[in-house]
Amino acid sequence: MAGWMWLRCVLGPHLQRIHRSPEQSRTDGRYGCIIDCTVWRSFISSVKFICLFSSLQASALWSLSYYSSPLLLCYLYRKGWGRWKNLEYLQFISILEATKKNHTPENKVSPRQLDTSTEHQNLLSVSVELVVQCCDSVIISVFFLSSFLVAHSFGRRMLYPGSVGLLQKAMRPMLQQGQARLIEEFDGQRNKLVACDGNEIDTMFVDRRRDGGETGQTLVICCEGNAGFYEVGCMNTPLEGGYSVLGWNHPGFGGSTGVPFPQNEANAMDVVIQFAIHRLGFQLSDIVIYAWSIGGFTASWAVMSYPEIQSLVLDASFDDLLPLALKVMPDSWRPLVQYTVRQYMNLNNAEQLLKGPEDVMSNRGNDLLLKLLQFRYPKIMTDEGIRVVRQWLGSFNHLEEASVYSGYEVDDDWCVSVLQSYQAERDVLFPWSVGEDMTLEGRRQLALFLARKYMRNFETTHCTPLPASEFHSPWRL
Repeated sequence: MAGWMWLRCVLGPHLQRIHRSPEQSRTDGRYGCIIDCTVWRSFISSVKFICLFSSLQASALWSLSYYSSPLLLCYLYRKGWGRWKNLEYLQFISILEATKKNHTPENKVSPRQLDTSTEHQNLLSVSVELVVQCCDSVIISVFFLSSFLVAHSFGRRMLYPGSVGLLQKAMRPMLQQGQARLIEEFDGQRNKLVACDGNEIDTMFVDRRRDGGETGQTLVICCEGNAGFYEVGCMNTPLEGGYSVLGWNHPGFGGSTGVPFPQNEANAMDVVIQFAIHRLGFQLSDIVIYAWSIGGFTASWAVMSYPEIQSLVLDASFDDLLPLALKVMPDSWRPLVQYTVRQYMNLNNAEQLLKGPEDVMSNRGNDLLLKLLQFRYPKIMTDEGIRVVRQWLGSFNHLEEASVYSGYEVDDDWCVSVLQSYQAERDVLFPWSVGEDMTLEGRRQLALFLARKYMRNFETTHCTPLPASEFHSPWRL
């Protein structure tokens, strides 16, 4: 038994940290291994490196060819397409081959014969059409294959850099420290959830209900950005506000398995919500979804699939991935990018949100707001309503926003009374027809009033966490 235990100690995994409870002294929880362990671990690592060096060389060559294959295919496609579609070039090839086979002087074909031999031209035209049809099918196959390879190689990694193993390895000390803080200072409970696709989703839950505060009765589910982890991500904002918080990592991030394609993301969000309801005991009406950046996809999916959720808070998100992808990729790739995004990475937040209940105007969050207001209040958000909201969105600071708002003499009390009256008389779901029989001035007021209620402007950079002072419960009529 002692021998087996020694062998298990030698070959066992590395213990990184022993978490202390909140009641224990504030000592460093890192596991203190003696020097022999360190030396032995270094020796084992050296042996592993020597044994695996050859296989790593082959692996590196395979990875290089795999990830560069879409670029190579696109290059071959661009180079060959012009020739395949050029009738003159195909004529040249046909004549060249015929000349090689019959190279005697009397059988040579002169360039003049290309114009005078009608029969030869007709036969050549038929063969060219057959060649073009064959080439078209090959090109289509290459296009679809290139799209698949782009999505499953560098495309997915560009979209979700947090899933790249090298980045996670570099961030590991920071992630371990963040996880230890959540467990030791906030009494966080870590759970692994199995989604319907078999992926394990790593979660962290901080329960504030026993603290007796009103905000603690509300659960904030946090959806991180494309390089965010619950260990060091946007969980801190609602935590500082006193809320109960449930964080989770995208598939392939941290302790979660899988890869972060849209369906896997939706499956992960679904099991997190189910866990919050059936194991943590929260009602849907007690749940707020808080998302940062690309997390807006799973957040908008959640409110589309669970409309009873209390509210949704989107921080620095966007309406649709496609315009952003087209902006960073070469114009020559436009058809490939469009197909790849729609087929494999269709993060269309605005579309999902509508199914549920440099220049500042280039901000995709502004377009998300406009699309939502247009869907919910189509009679208010006419061309004139859109114009005044865009003018308000174009303000560079709070003072300019207030100037636009007061310039149109918006009466907040009147706007509230109009909307409450409409709701009381009809009690219908969105879209509303309020503003149908209203003056142009009234529609302008309502458009600006609703825009300011739906969106708050916080001046900062994209990667700055939202301060707790800016995290508010959404406005309710």
